[in-house]
Amino acid sequence: MGIVHCSRRTDVDWLADGLIGPYVDAFKQHLTEGRYAANTFASYLGGIAHFARWARTRRLRLHRLDERLITEFLDDHLPNCECAGPTRHDRGDHSAALGHLLVVLRAQGAIAPPPVSATPVHEELRRYGEHMEHVRGLAPKTRDIALRIVGRLLTARFGNGAIDIDAIKPEHVRRFFAQQAKLYRKPASAGSVVASLRGYFRYRTSLGDLVHGLIGAVSYPANWALSSLPKSLTAEEVNQLVGSLGEPGRSRRRADAIVRCALDLGLRSGEVARLSLDDIDWRAGTVTLRHTKGRREDVLPLPAATGEAIATYLRNERPKTSNRAVFVRHIAPRDEPVGPDLVRKTIRQAYARAGLPYTRSHLLRHTIANRLLAGGSSLKEVADVLRHRSLNTTMIYAKLDSRNLVKVALPWPGSAA
Repeated sequence: MGIVHCSRRTDVDWLADGLIGPYVDAFKQHLTEGRYAANTFASYLGGIAHFARWARTRRLRLHRLDERLITEFLDDHLPNCECAGPTRHDRGDHSAALGHLLVVLRAQGAIAPPPVSATPVHEELRRYGEHMEHVRGLAPKTRDIALRIVGRLLTARFGNGAIDIDAIKPEHVRRFFAQQAKLYRKPASAGSVVASLRGYFRYRTSLGDLVHGLIGAVSYPANWALSSLPKSLTAEEVNQLVGSLGEPGRSRRRADAIVRCALDLGLRSGEVARLSLDDIDWRAGTVTLRHTKGRREDVLPLPAATGEAIATYLRNERPKTSNRAVFVRHIAPRDEPVGPDLVRKTIRQAYARAGLPYTRSHLLRHTIANRLLAGGSSLKEVADVLRHRSLNTTMIYAKLDSRNLVKVALPWPGSAA
């Protein structure tokens, strides 16, 4: 971390007299509410003081403060800073501090909100996003993928100009797909491009556009349905994973509870992250899942081991917070729920501690399906636990149902049986 020199005036002086002086208390309150550590608090104050000094030398007005100006400070001034006096100028800390400053100033109405792109393509994507959410009921991740792919097509064809859907020809769609397919290694992944394009053209058809020919311009890549076995943990690996739980360590009780939610209930990472204290009925021994991928509420029994892991975390490790999420952040910004990425990271770390060579959190969802089938459950019961809207989604697990597959297996040619 580099040391540069700044003026003899203290950071407090620059903050009090600079263009952000009237909002320093609000900035401090913002960091306090986020429960940032004392050293981070001081580092962020130093960062905005450094920015205030630079802004004063440039004679900048507060209303000009935006992302572009901060980028200029970080890219041009910070690497070549020759201010007098001892001042640390770590880019990461400065960037984080100024990001928080923008949030505070906009909340106070001191500067304009971030500019919203109003190009025809962005407006089209906004309307299509609303259609996917309210009409088709698609999950957020599915919508994001579709908007990203359709946005690439429209931007490549029209740039910042107006959209003329009639100007898109089948050959344009085929060339676009060929380019996009290079980004994906698996046919199933490339198939998402086809699904996204076809979904968009069907939407335009519903608006009265004559684009039926575009829907069939590309075909799904060869990817035989149910051709592979879903990977899952063996019984020995499950015991190995469970045996690694309960060890002391930082955030380990939260990790134990997250792993048990995925392993015992088959919850997706987003469902674990969105789990609320209000969703658990301790007396009835149930957990209610809301805002799921299937856009419905489901009530599942809460296994004793899962409930015990959650209760242990709530009693002994969960920070004091007014947030109703079960799993909350342990570092600043605190009082916020964890996200799906942290859930996936936690499960990856649990694999590593157990000595398992896996990384995908979804393996635990496959594992519960395998365990249910091995215990005598039907595919319909597996579908109910995994909350599949269609039984076809569950059919891939039929190949794991060795108990029933034995009954229909034909004898090997030439064998005595």
